[in-house]
Amino acid sequence: MGKRRPHNLNGHSYKKGSRSAVGHRQPTATARREPRPPFPGGRSLQELELTVLLRDLFATWDESKILSLAMDHVAAAGPYTAEAGYLLEAGGDLVPSAGNRQDHALMVQPKVRDLAGRDGSVAVPGRHGGQALGLRGLEGLHGYLVVTSRSPPTGTERFLLATLIRHTAAALSVAFAHRRRREEAAELHGLRKERAALQRQLVTVVGELAYRQAVHGLTADVAASGGDEVAVTRALHALTGLPALVEDRFGRLRSWAGPQRPDPYPEPDPVRQTALLNKAAREAGPTRIEGRLIALVRTHGEILGMLALVDPLGEADEHAVLALEQAVMSLAPELAHLRNQAEVELRLHRELADDLLAGTDETSAYARSEAVGHDLRRSHYIVVVRWSDRDADDSFAQVVGRAASAVGMRSLLTRGVEHVVLLVDERPHAGALYEALALDTGSPCGSIGVSARCDSPDDFPQHYQEAQRALEVLRHSRKQYGMTFFDQLGLYRILGPGNNLRELEAFVHEWLGKLIDYDAGNNSAMTETLARYFDCGGNYDETAASLSIHRSTLRYRLQRIREISGNDLANVEDRLNLQVATRVWKIVLGGSG
Repeated sequence: MGKRRPHNLNGHSYKKGSRSAVGHRQPTATARREPRPPFPGGRSLQELELTVLLRDLFATWDESKILSLAMDHVAAAGPYTAEAGYLLEAGGDLVPSAGNRQDHALMVQPKVRDLAGRDGSVAVPGRHGGQALGLRGLEGLHGYLVVTSRSPPTGTERFLLATLIRHTAAALSVAFAHRRRREEAAELHGLRKERAALQRQLVTVVGELAYRQAVHGLTADVAASGGDEVAVTRALHALTGLPALVEDRFGRLRSWAGPQRPDPYPEPDPVRQTALLNKAAREAGPTRIEGRLIALVRTHGEILGMLALVDPLGEADEHAVLALEQAVMSLAPELAHLRNQAEVELRLHRELADDLLAGTDETSAYARSEAVGHDLRRSHYIVVVRWSDRDADDSFAQVVGRAASAVGMRSLLTRGVEHVVLLVDERPHAGALYEALALDTGSPCGSIGVSARCDSPDDFPQHYQEAQRALEVLRHSRKQYGMTFFDQLGLYRILGPGNNLRELEAFVHEWLGKLIDYDAGNNSAMTETLARYFDCGGNYDETAASLSIHRSTLRYRLQRIREISGNDLANVEDRLNLQVATRVWKIVLGGSG
């Protein structure tokens, strides 16, 4: 007999120096594989390795781990290499194993998907004998294992591979069944929780219905009693056990029910109140602000007031919110009725104010003022308000009236063509009304003129002109916006409405005409330089800085001004006339040529 070549553990014979892709020697084309030598007990290494694998497959319920174990031990069945593994998800998608090579996602996976559940050949780049073997259990396909063969397998090796595939599929069936049981148990647990929640909800609904009946009963009693603020706050306090209050939109208390009422009640801060209303208006329902649960009372989108529960400890629950919402609905018609009455009073106030500004007899004026609840026998001031970006319509008049009330001004209100007029019974604060209006309108572009004190209704027309003069002086000044009092105008008191404009223009032309013409012809600023020089009190450094020019340039301009105008700035009379002329030119004529 010829001498036989040595065999490896897989029963392969090898040529000298030949190695497989996985570190073993490759068999020759003509060699015949022999069975592996048996281990003690008559079992081969293949059988022992597969026996351990089969035990491990059923020791875990993790489908991915089962697939990975099968792929790691494919080589124990013969000349096989596990190229890829896939698990079939419930939706029919193939989920690749973590051990798959990245290029298989593009090359192999589409071919496996095309098999549509059948076994079949699959071309794997650089490999031979590629097969996609389905992992099928009792309930159908669980996934695929893609293997290649380095050489033609024997019948025994094919049997071992088929055994590995069947046991892997069986292990997957067990894992999938276990997972379904877990999911069913979780679903059952969820259903039980949902049933318990529904039972609790039913109890809550029954309690809420009883509370709603109590709320509707009390609100019906409130409506039957007239529905005023006192009845509403008392009912709300009875339902919630918390102090209840009503404030008007300016923050003044109208009604309080329950303990802990502040005495005296704090004066409202217009800025804080506006911020509070804006914050509450952004919410769809009651909102918690500064220890209160607040609901706005509105009609046609306009805020009439505020209903609140005092709740610093946050004790109000959804039942308190429900009661507050119902109380707001009961209160809104009452406040709307009061608002309509206020509008009638406002119309009467306007008619009286219009007659006073136009001129009316004292006896009639006093009688009408008493009828509308205004004390006309006190000293008054005329306040004229104009905002650059707002028309003097009813809407703006309401804004002015609300702002005046917010800063504590008692007034009669009317409006002219371009401005709103207030007749107030004491001297206004220097900037309170302007600041309140700037905040309410969101714009600082407003001017307010205030007359001197008026002691008799007969003097109202004259003082109305004074307020307009103060307004116009302010609007034509550099400051433009804010509040100006007529009795603080000084020289400007003679440079406003009521003076002969032609005479003022002639005066300006007499003293500044040559400079104005020179500026027009040479595109220069000699007239403005002279006006700025007087504004700075003749100080060279301040004048040069305000014009952003050098001191020597200012000296040159002043010399040219003397030459062009023919006037001597050192002469007291010329200097006075030139200064007054520049004031008129800027304030009355608006710096116009």
